[in-house]
Amino acid sequence: SQGAQRPSLLRGCSASLCQKPPSSGSRASLAHHRRSRRGAMIQFILLQNRQGKTRLSKYYKHYTDDEKSKLEGEIHRLVTGRDSKFTNFVEFRQYKLIYRRYAGLFFTLCVDTSDNELAFFESIHLFVEVLDQFFGNVCELDLVFNFYKVYMILDEFFLGGEVQETSKQTILKRVQELDKLE
Repeated sequence: SQGAQRPSLLRGCSASLCQKPPSSGSRASLAHHRRSRRGAMIQFILLQNRQGKTRLSKYYKHYTDDEKSKLEGEIHRLVTGRDSKFTNFVEFRQYKLIYRRYAGLFFTLCVDTSDNELAFFESIHLFVEVLDQFFGNVCELDLVFNFYKVYMILDEFFLGGEVQETSKQTILKRVQELDKLE
């Protein structure tokens, strides 16, 4: 029905994630900042529901379709089978999985073991906040029927496996401008 309220993935949450380059402004310090961030790379991002259906996947490293299917199944079993009293960080092969559950969806990032878990944990939350503001009380169906918009938001946030933008307002402004072009 039109008047019924849709269940939201996000319920009264707020987060801020700021990561600024060095303030000195010199080319050498900016180059060092870029080199130091290269180690922090996302291998892939998955959004899966409780039943194991992958609603969104973005791979920043090459995998065959068969490998992707196996990875998604393994990760779903690992993440959904964990007790909620455990942390949201799991060692997985030579990487680390960082995940958050919102309503019936699991948002999972696979990163290098040396990367900062909390920064990526907050990145997931910021991504969900942007989705929630863009779609207005986002739900799983928004992600399914507007997957191209979700990828557009994802690409404004992450690029080449690295966090590119951490300002919610900047991301929303860019995405809304791109959405007007359609």
